[in-house]
Amino acid sequence: MCPPRVHRYKILATKYKIPEAMVDHTGFEKKLNIVFKNKDLLTEALTHRSYLNEHSSWRLPHNERLEFLGDAVLELVVTKFLFSKFPERPEGELTSLRAALVNTDALAEVAQGLELDRFILLSRGEMANAGKSKKNILADALEALIGGIYLDQQYEVAEVFIERHIISALESILTTQKYRDPKSVFQEQAQARVSITPVYQVVNEWGPDHDKRFLVGVYLKEELIATGEGASKQEAETNAARQGLVVKNWTN
Repeated sequence: MCPPRVHRYKILATKYKIPEAMVDHTGFEKKLNIVFKNKDLLTEALTHRSYLNEHSSWRLPHNERLEFLGDAVLELVVTKFLFSKFPERPEGELTSLRAALVNTDALAEVAQGLELDRFILLSRGEMANAGKSKKNILADALEALIGGIYLDQQYEVAEVFIERHIISALESILTTQKYRDPKSVFQEQAQARVSITPVYQVVNEWGPDHDKRFLVGVYLKEELIATGEGASKQEAETNAARQGLVVKNWTN
């Protein structure tokens, strides 16, 4: 005989015609070392907007509100940590360190380490478009998860989670100086090595207003050095500069 909680998941899976693994997140909770009191918060955090387009009877909202909350919690925890750890560093350096810890690439890497992509609910179309491997989807879901942890477990548990999985990358960031703004570094290197100031141009943009994506190229005079993608022009420019440093071998 199935335990009550497992039986409830079977009922939900049958009613909404989704695999039980997508509803029963017990394995994921073990990986997080967090057991949600309100299981709906965890499921909501892992529900992408696109999933609702194909499942109109799905009883939970998508994860964008939790993402909004989680983003604020994440910024507060990281800011508080950096403020306390580096009392001698100016605001500008603290901002750069925070950005290095919470940018889309960094958060997507953490999400992949948690195998979060195995549990995100996406539309078939988004899945066919490699949606589960998209960095912005992974990063957004991680922020939504943080929002869910905050609501379900309160601030202290969310703080421990963020310190363990996100702030733990700080030592590596300091060693490699990844906290330095790639655009500033690329400009310094370009001016010092070839006496040219780089320029950025939008190569392409697509997607609805709520999920806009930009492809930006970084140029030295007329030469396209590299491109970068992002949810904003600024993020795309940063990624283009980061890739440009690799292409030009200006990383040392």
